[in-house]
Amino acid sequence: MPSPSRPVLRCLAVLKRFLFVCFVTFFTSLQAQANDQELVDAVQQFLYSHSHALGQEVVIDISPPSPHLAACVAPEPFFPNANQTPIGRVSVGVRCGEERRQVRYIQAQIDIIGSYSVANRDIARGTLITRDMLSQREGNLGDLAAQALTEPDGIIGMVAQRPIRSGSTFQAHYLQAPHLVERGQRVTVIAQGTGFRVSREGEALANGAQDERIRVRFDTREMVTARVVGQGVLVVDF
Repeated sequence: MPSPSRPVLRCLAVLKRFLFVCFVTFFTSLQAQANDQELVDAVQQFLYSHSHALGQEVVIDISPPSPHLAACVAPEPFFPNANQTPIGRVSVGVRCGEERRQVRYIQAQIDIIGSYSVANRDIARGTLITRDMLSQREGNLGDLAAQALTEPDGIIGMVAQRPIRSGSTFQAHYLQAPHLVERGQRVTVIAQGTGFRVSREGEALANGAQDERIRVRFDTREMVTARVVGQGVLVVDF
């Protein structure tokens, strides 16, 4: 059998190199897909753990990672804003690598189907909110305003700072804790610490709700800052 000619040998060598490059590219693509899937799975699990208790049903849609970025090894998701509520459009940070020096950010949409409170009547400004003023509705909590309060416990006992229309949600900035102390009121101030407890009467220099700190002036003109703990009662802790 005659030996292959030089052109044929060159073609075979080029073909081998081509097949090798194709194999490497294919393997690299599979590895990148596996790394991206690991990243997406980690973010999905992280978001679900922080949101599943907020409603009856949770739907999480994660934007795919950029193909131009390096693979994220051992992904560790976190919220860039520690006070972020996991509802609606959110951003998730992901630390990558053993030393966690590389950080990437992933966008996701979280839709939560659950119940939320609405006013079942028109509520005038200055009204103390009671349970019979609330009704519950079902819907996507992600469609509510960012400051909407969904649980009755955060609404009942608060005072409306502006008129609230029937059917409206309760916004946190619409409500205020009721004053337990009024400006100019005679109040009792209790000073307490290890082994002692004394009380004096004074005049409140500002309105105060539960746990708020306000100034109190005594008859001697001495002034202190005390914490509101009850109706007309404040405490100075030592």
